[in-house]
Amino acid sequence: MTDLPTTRAGEGARAVARFTLRDWGLLLVLCGAIFLEGSDIAMLSVALPGIRADLGLATGELGGVVTAYVVGYGGFMLLGGRAADLYGRRRMFLLWLLVFLLFSGLGGFATDGWMLLLSRFVTGVAAGFLTPAGMSLITTSFAEGPRRNRALVVYGAAGAAGFSLGLVVGGLLAAIHWRWVFFAPVLLAVVLLVLALVTVPRDTAGRVRGALDVLGAILATSAMVLLAVGIVRLEHPGEGVAWTAAALGGGAVLLAAFVARQRQAPHPLLPLRLFRSTELVRANVTAVLFAGGFYGFQVLLTLYLQELRGWTPLETGLAMLLMAVDVVLAPVLTPRLVERFGVPRVIVGGLVAGTLAAAWFLASGLDWTYAVMVPSMALVGVAFALVYGPIAIAATTGVSDAEQGVAGGVLNTSFQLGAAIGISAATAVSVLALGDGTGPQAGLAAFHTALWVPVAAFALAAVAMGAPRRRRPATDPPSPAAAPAAEADLPTPTPATR
Repeated sequence: MTDLPTTRAGEGARAVARFTLRDWGLLLVLCGAIFLEGSDIAMLSVALPGIRADLGLATGELGGVVTAYVVGYGGFMLLGGRAADLYGRRRMFLLWLLVFLLFSGLGGFATDGWMLLLSRFVTGVAAGFLTPAGMSLITTSFAEGPRRNRALVVYGAAGAAGFSLGLVVGGLLAAIHWRWVFFAPVLLAVVLLVLALVTVPRDTAGRVRGALDVLGAILATSAMVLLAVGIVRLEHPGEGVAWTAAALGGGAVLLAAFVARQRQAPHPLLPLRLFRSTELVRANVTAVLFAGGFYGFQVLLTLYLQELRGWTPLETGLAMLLMAVDVVLAPVLTPRLVERFGVPRVIVGGLVAGTLAAAWFLASGLDWTYAVMVPSMALVGVAFALVYGPIAIAATTGVSDAEQGVAGGVLNTSFQLGAAIGISAATAVSVLALGDGTGPQAGLAAFHTALWVPVAAFALAAVAMGAPRRRRPATDPPSPAAAPAAEADLPTPTPATR
């Protein structure tokens, strides 16, 4: 017999989660922005050979084109999140979308390597401000609970679609000319900017009061930039070891100085009390590991298909298109799973799917047909659908509206840091495993060895998210005086986070 109260409660939750036309308009713009960011990175990766041939860039300069964006993006994410809280989310979103548009266009007109490097760095900085502003617009425009959960899941699907479809679109555009890889985002950004002027709500007086912690911003940005440079340099083991160690060591020292500064600053860039929430910490640790596994696997799979199998960039992009299955699964299936099983269980299910996807290729050969690869491609799409949006829910639930920008900045910094570590670790292990070996069989063996990096990252992420939650003993209740302080720092329990 049907449990009528439970059924009615579920129907009521879904009714509350329904969006108005205005909600969909806002979500369209914000999803368009994260799609733009994801596709921009993916499209560039398949255009690099054409850029090298046309501009005559050396290998180091070509790598710098990618690194410049990563350094700008990861280095300014925390500052971008706090700036959105302080100066207005709409203002920051519109301003940095315009900057993104202008400097992406500059990249399309580049005639020398330095122009391209400048374009990519400033475009990365713009994304570092744009992304946390967009995410905090969602978390402050949609009430916590089913509405916000659904919005974040759709938002996450748009970001994943940008990366997946960007590989295909980038291949098509690069076939025309690599400059279109820069011009196409400009056209999309113009449309989004016009729509944003109409749909993004005006900033209210509810923003954080206080000045920006300038010293904290300098320390955080410098630390993130040095750490990003050091991590990217790990992709080339044996080359400039001293410089790599100096970058990582300097970044660690500045990061420690930043934490010390936040303890003393009257208006900290990153309020350390946020980390009293075990759920926020757990979500960010999981984000680092998940991003490391996801992007490390993507890079290794691309090298397998193109270098070992001889596929073209367009063929590779089309093969990976199946990963975009999350575009359908995330908005349709994930909210129902979150409502039924809760955020942690859904995330763990996605991480198990990611582990299986990467492990699938441990048995790969040089004669594998695409049909044999399909299960792994589909599992990657399932993993992203079940993890990306729900992690955003876990990392922002219980955070006050006044600090949603910085919470989004922390989460996106975790994703960027994880992506850089995963790509660098997978690449470094592949290079070390290959050693002096030559030929397809040696390359395949190195590929299999490097695959353990994403397998381990996905598995550790599942352990981190699935670890038992600590419960306060019933025999040791909190004192009345301590209860308000605890409640102020920990997320409010909801059906999605229990």
